[in-house]
Amino acid sequence: MLFFIFFILIFICASLGVLTFTPFAKENRPTLKLGDLGLETTPQWQKQKPKSNPFAFIRNLAHVNKPLVTGNLRLRLIRDLSVAHVDITPEEFLLIKQLFVVLLPVVVIRIIPPEMSLMAIFMSMGLGYILPDMWLRGKIKKVKDDIVKLLPDTVDLLGLCVNAGLDFMMALKWVVEKSAVSVLTSEMNNILQEISVGKQRRDALKDLARKYDLPDLSTFSRTLIQADKMGTSVSEALNILSEDMRMARFRRGEAMAMKAPLKMLGPLLFCIFPVVGILVGGPIFLDFTMNNPLKSLAH
Repeated sequence: MLFFIFFILIFICASLGVLTFTPFAKENRPTLKLGDLGLETTPQWQKQKPKSNPFAFIRNLAHVNKPLVTGNLRLRLIRDLSVAHVDITPEEFLLIKQLFVVLLPVVVIRIIPPEMSLMAIFMSMGLGYILPDMWLRGKIKKVKDDIVKLLPDTVDLLGLCVNAGLDFMMALKWVVEKSAVSVLTSEMNNILQEISVGKQRRDALKDLARKYDLPDLSTFSRTLIQADKMGTSVSEALNILSEDMRMARFRRGEAMAMKAPLKMLGPLLFCIFPVVGILVGGPIFLDFTMNNPLKSLAH
């Protein structure tokens, strides 16, 4: 227990030391608002009233970690948080990990017996450090799965709009405005905003594919970039791409169906077969123990 209190004191002293030399003034940079340019590309479902932030103190305290989050670590955290659509900074994410490292041992030490307290403290500290990373990886996986699931339908809608006579940008805007709220429609809306402020379409598509690093999304971006470079028909490219994506989704479904028997083998062996054995063999065993025919043979 004394070791844990000593560790808490060291953590508080180090945090206060870094806090002393950390400036809290936020850097004010000029921002370009699309509304000032007369460009209204944000759909109605994304317009929300600003809310008061009850965690402002935690956001200010996160500036303590600014000297710790630099270089490749900062770039990796920014990319992961952006892909997971988590609206926090790398400093705030590191502060969450530090809070888990400090608070989880406090909870565990009240449950574990005193003779195991030292080992429990070290294990809970390690678990508290990796729990936010596991949660972030789960969020990233869920976002990528949603994109892979929704992409074929989105490509179908784009193809239908282009075949109906709209150009690609108008078709993309129509799909964003009429589709349900999802990660993919949010990214398509970001592409519209970037192109509206002067970014080239091929660069916006490349950045989207590079951000998520998904084969289906890379194929989608590469196909549209090639059609733009070669001057070929976008509708034909979208039709071919839609068919290929649906075949790929069908093959993924077949692969998941073939993995199902292997996944069912464990529950069958350890959960269902023992119960069946008890139901079938239990009465026979009880009858044998109560009316043992070997006793009569012994006499």
